[in-house]
Amino acid sequence: MSAKTKDPTVIAAGAVCWRSVKGKIEILLVHRGDRADVSLPKGKVDPGETLPQTAVREIEEETGIQVALGVPLGSIDYTLNGGRDKTVHYWASEVKDDALAASTFAPNQEIAALDWLPMDKARKALSYERDQEVIDRFANFVESGTLRTFAVIVVRHGKAVPPENWDGPDSTRPLLHRGLGQAATIAPAIAAFRPSKLVSSTAARCVATLEPLSGLTGLPVTVTPDISQDAYQHGTGKVRKVVRRRLGKKSTVVLCSHGPVLPEIIAAVASETGTEPSAELRTSAMLSTGEFSVLHVSTDSPESGIVAVETHSPEPLA
Repeated sequence: MSAKTKDPTVIAAGAVCWRSVKGKIEILLVHRGDRADVSLPKGKVDPGETLPQTAVREIEEETGIQVALGVPLGSIDYTLNGGRDKTVHYWASEVKDDALAASTFAPNQEIAALDWLPMDKARKALSYERDQEVIDRFANFVESGTLRTFAVIVVRHGKAVPPENWDGPDSTRPLLHRGLGQAATIAPAIAAFRPSKLVSSTAARCVATLEPLSGLTGLPVTVTPDISQDAYQHGTGKVRKVVRRRLGKKSTVVLCSHGPVLPEIIAAVASETGTEPSAELRTSAMLSTGEFSVLHVSTDSPESGIVAVETHSPEPLA
């Protein structure tokens, strides 16, 4: 008699939504009426979604607030009452006054009420120790002064027609159908970080990779040869100049480039922020087509080093 196959792990995502009131941090908690508990806003991944996309969707559904994701807070694992395993991934997310004013929340059967509480009181009010652990991780960023961040999002273009199958210049190679699908999948995932600028290599495959994101955010794609593969191969690239300029803006930017150029971009971000080289940074530059890495940098002190790194794939989780 064969052993019963265990149900797959439930994957979910959410955030510690926070705001600053008179210099004090307050955290948003949800009172779930259907379960009579107090928790952090979160929810399960829908088919075809990526984790960042799930996090912002679930937060809006539960609280009526549209958020931008900040630093990742890792994940927690636990077992549901029915015996099924569950993993929840969390980010920090600052809620600005305009987003709060635009909230569409109304009490309902699932979420009976929302509550903003100071960090210590919020920790005590939570129904589960696992949520308190997430608050503890959040508190570490508060204590280190690195909670408020912006991001440099580095994207490798989607899967393109192979060079051996293309007659024209390399820069004109288009995306394959798979590459177009990758671009469509990562668009809402990157949009979850609310970028303010989209920058692409001059290569057609890079521009096409950012087009779905451009359509979703309403941001134009700025094209530059400075992060192109052609410039890299000819020694005329100006990666450091592009990175230095974007860091100076202290706002989230997307840079879409090529496999050989990505390590240069990551290294430039590390150098400009005073970050020591590491295995994590090297891994963040070794992206497959359609993948992207998010380098979180402190808004208050960009020179203090990269705060956190995360990498996402266009392959859906469910």
